[in-house]
Amino acid sequence: MIEVKNLEKSFGSQRVLTGVDLRIEKGESVVIIGASGGGKSVLLKHIIGLSSPDSGEVLIDGQNIAHLNERKLIEVRRKFGMLFQSAALFDSMTVEENVGFVLRREGKLSSSEVSNKVTEALDMVELSGTHHKKPAELSGGMRKRVGLARALVYQPEILVYDEPTTGLDPIVSDSIDLLIIRVVESLKITSIVVTHDMRTTRRVAKRILMLHNGKIHVSGTPDEIFSSQDPLVYKFVNGISDPKNVMQL
Repeated sequence: MIEVKNLEKSFGSQRVLTGVDLRIEKGESVVIIGASGGGKSVLLKHIIGLSSPDSGEVLIDGQNIAHLNERKLIEVRRKFGMLFQSAALFDSMTVEENVGFVLRREGKLSSSEVSNKVTEALDMVELSGTHHKKPAELSGGMRKRVGLARALVYQPEILVYDEPTTGLDPIVSDSIDLLIIRVVESLKITSIVVTHDMRTTRRVAKRILMLHNGKIHVSGTPDEIFSSQDPLVYKFVNGISDPKNVMQL
């Protein structure tokens, strides 16, 4: 469903992506890990068509989107749903208005049809009865769920999660992990998660990609990655900053 070939991107003299190659199959749940500032967000922006590469290809369902015009990119982006790190809700709108925002803006459905889809999406994320609440009335975990409902409401083929458990306590993080797993299993949606949370990584991934020095350093199942003896991988998944500590574990 998604294929990236020799993707390169620089900002001035700083090379961020130096030849990324990856492939994500339809219905697959992939987690992308890597150091802060290592290019994960830049890679995501290329996959959803928000940035153009210096060179290389990004193929969505076989179509190279790297240099499409804006009109055609809008069609491609329609395949994606996005859960932002901060949930990115409109504070002045109710939950119902936030979730149904895109559908109402498009104007293709009647008001009752939009309301039905909003209700279905909120039921999916276990937030029934919150339609008239404002974001300020919700906990951090609930805001994340509203953001996910907004991503789900127009039935995307691919869901992208940017740090879905950042800032949440372990119990709420656990509920978000389970929700991500349930969405993948019940809706068969292709899932891409970017996270520093190794617990989330282990639980939701069918495959893990580690980005390092602007390239995919390693790809494998959770068991393969978490048992890896590659020093870079080992230090990252175990949270080790001092190489001397590796010998002590």
